[in-house]
Amino acid sequence: MIRARGLVKAFDDFTAVDGIDVEVRPGEAFGFLGPNGAGKSSTMRMIGCVSPPTAGELTVLGMDPRTDGPRIRAGLGVVPQRDSLDEELTVEENIWVYGRYFGLPRRLVRERAAELLEFAQLTDRARSVVEPLSGGMKRRLTIARALVNSPRILLLDEPTTGLDPQARHVLWDRLFRLKREGVTLVLTTHYMDEAEQLCDRLVVMDHGRIVAEGSPSALIAQHSTREVLELRFDTADHAAHLGGVEGVADRVEVLPDRLLLYTPDGEAAQSELHRRGLEPLSALVRRSTLEDVFLHLTGRTLVD
Repeated sequence: MIRARGLVKAFDDFTAVDGIDVEVRPGEAFGFLGPNGAGKSSTMRMIGCVSPPTAGELTVLGMDPRTDGPRIRAGLGVVPQRDSLDEELTVEENIWVYGRYFGLPRRLVRERAAELLEFAQLTDRARSVVEPLSGGMKRRLTIARALVNSPRILLLDEPTTGLDPQARHVLWDRLFRLKREGVTLVLTTHYMDEAEQLCDRLVVMDHGRIVAEGSPSALIAQHSTREVLELRFDTADHAAHLGGVEGVADRVEVLPDRLLLYTPDGEAAQSELHRRGLEPLSALVRRSTLEDVFLHLTGRTLVD
C-alpha cells in the first residue's frame, strides 16, 4: 500500500526526514512513533500527497505522489491532528459537504452519511450543530467524514489527543472495526498504550531516521526486558543506591524519584534485594511496555 526507499524531506538546510525505508502492507495498522521533531508529520504529509519528497522513492497505492497526487488522494482518508469541522453546520451536513469535494453524487453522499453516522454512533445527533458537541463526538465525526470516499488507506495524526479515557476506547473500537473491514490504517501517536493496542507494526523515529521497527511485542522483547521493578527510596539522590542493586537487573535507570530495574523476573529481583537488606519505601513490579522502549531509544530529555 505504501513503499518508501531512501525517503528524504528537507527544508532549506534542515532535514526533517533523513533517508527512511518503510513498507505498509494491505489491511494492517502501521504506526509512526517519535518525539516532537522526529519527522513523523513530515512523513505523513508526503504520504498524503500534500508535501513533495525532496529525494528518494515513494509510492502510495502503487502510484507516485509527484505525478499522481489527485488519484492517490481520491483513495485516502485523512484525520488531521486538529479537527477542521464546519462548526456552524450540522453533523450530517459536514459529511454531505465533504463528500461533494470528492465529486460523489448527492444521493450516494446521503446514503454514505447515514451509514457513517451509525458507524460513529452519531445517528441521534445527525441534525445537531457541531459547535456544542463533546471532543469525543467531534473526533468520531472527523473520522466518519474521512471515510465518505471509502478510502483504502486512512491516515490518522494523533487520533485521540485530548480525549478522556472513555472517548479514547470508543474511538479505538471504531478503528478496530475499520481494520477488520480491510481498511489500512497509518497513524502517529504519542500514547504508547494506543500504539500497543492499535498497531500491528510500527517504526520509532528520532531526528528524521528510523531507529527501530517491528511489532510492539517484538520491540519490547528486543529493547527491554519482560518486567520492570520500580524502587523508591527516602533519599535526595537515588543514584546513591546503585551499589546496592548491582547485579540484580539487566539494566538500571536512575530517575530523580526512583530506580528502574529492568529484569526478566521482578519478584525474584525484589526478593534478592530483600535478602541484601535493601528496604525501599515502595517497590512495584510491572510488565515492560512500549513506553520503556520508546524512552530507551529516544531519551528522556524534553524535545521542543
